Amino acid sequence: MLINFCKYQGVGNDFIMIDNRSNSFNRQDNVLIESLCNRRFGIGADGLILLQHAQHLDFEMLYFNADGMESSMCGNGGRCIVSFAQSLGLIQQGRTSFMAVDGIHHASIVNNDSIELQMIEVHTVEERSADYFLNTGSPHYIIFVEDVDRINVVEQGKAIRYNDEFSKEGTNVNFVQIIADNQIKVRTYERGVEEETLSCGTGVTAAAIATSLKVKNAVSHFYVQTLGGPLEVKFVHQFTDNCYVDIFLIGPAVKVFEGQINI
Repeated sequence: MLINFCKYQGVGNDFIMIDNRSNSFNRQDNVLIESLCNRRFGIGADGLILLQHAQHLDFEMLYFNADGMESSMCGNGGRCIVSFAQSLGLIQQGRTSFMAVDGIHHASIVNNDSIELQMIEVHTVEERSADYFLNTGSPHYIIFVEDVDRINVVEQGKAIRYNDEFSKEGTNVNFVQIIADNQIKVRTYERGVEEETLSCGTGVTAAAIATSLKVKNAVSHFYVQTLGGPLEVKFVHQFTDNCYVDIFLIGPAVKVFEGQINI
């Protein structure tokens, strides 16, 4: 069976995109998905995304980690599927609404390769001494460090991801260095990939919110540097309810290549 696919990347976080509106791809075949994501024996990617038909919306996004398992929301993948959907003619006037595992998302195409993606609202941020834990569509543990370049992300991230609290469900672990009031640098250990990734969209969103809490200022628009490139996060902090709304992740979504693979 031949499968048509496209390969996209958002600041180095890369994904296999498959138009599955016909339901011809078996979404239950976790072994196949893992093999397609394998960088030596498959196409190679941090994850695989199926674009599905959705009633009353432009499409549905189903995201699978590189281990083949369906996972929670992926911010970089969300931006990439918007670009993919545009190439399929599913988006009108540069704006779209689609379903994901954490609910409905809205997005707009800022220019040819930059997408502004609305994330879910954040109503709870756990402060754990100097660390933070929150869910921005995926769970994220935030650790602030003096020099993020000197951190062994895999070793230290794995220790938290597999500790007694998180080993069953897993968590992503982000190491954050504050560069200026509105600038941070982030490196991420990503569950499901079980490695450091060049970028994590829900991770930088969580890092920006945690930074706003840590530095206790009114900054609500952050410029974030990842190993794969720059991203932006902006939000509104509703102080009366202590929640974060109108959260947007902004950055590129780039088609790398397309092809066919025989399975």
